[in-house]
Amino acid sequence: MKKLLFFLITTVSFAGAYHPAWAQTEPAVPAVQHGKQFLLDYYQQTFDNLEKAVSGLSNEQLHYKPAPDKWSVSQCLEHIIMTEQMLTGYIQKAMEQPANPERKGELKMTDDDIMRTITDRSFKAQAPKEIAPKAEGKYTDPATAVKDLREQRKVILSYIEGLSLEDMRNHISDSPFGPVDGYHSLLYLPGHTARHTLQIEEIKSDKNFPKS
Repeated sequence: MKKLLFFLITTVSFAGAYHPAWAQTEPAVPAVQHGKQFLLDYYQQTFDNLEKAVSGLSNEQLHYKPAPDKWSVSQCLEHIIMTEQMLTGYIQKAMEQPANPERKGELKMTDDDIMRTITDRSFKAQAPKEIAPKAEGKYTDPATAVKDLREQRKVILSYIEGLSLEDMRNHISDSPFGPVDGYHSLLYLPGHTARHTLQIEEIKSDKNFPKS
């Protein structure tokens, strides 16, 4: 599972930036460990927020870029869906590895730490070429993108339904965040969607964003 987590972090690589959450030296108090329903609700919440953010956008609005080196809403949507599809497979393979609950004492980051770090837009990301969107963006209408994400989410949600919370928590691996468990890995996907939903809102707030 180590390779998986390094791939996860690469997708929000922060261009080598230091993140204060990585500097924790004392084990986190697991008082706010969330359950399986929280995880499922987080997937639904991030889907709903993204759908709301793009609903009704025109083709012109979807393809607007605040600057030549910035992504459009269409590109953000394409990247979200490509990432979820790829990482779902990585997570499934990683969870097939033997559990190692003896490492639980090494965990320093909480569930909330993981979510905050992933969604922190003060650290900019550079997507690997494998999940970089097309130059013009694939999507010309938001409904198609939402449909594609909904279909993709069915796969990972069905997989989560078949996992026990114990199994998620008993798979520990190393990452730039420090040791993390399988639940943290599964938090990454909706957290990644939340991160790019914030990016979409930034694009929409640009002063030159096309009027509806």
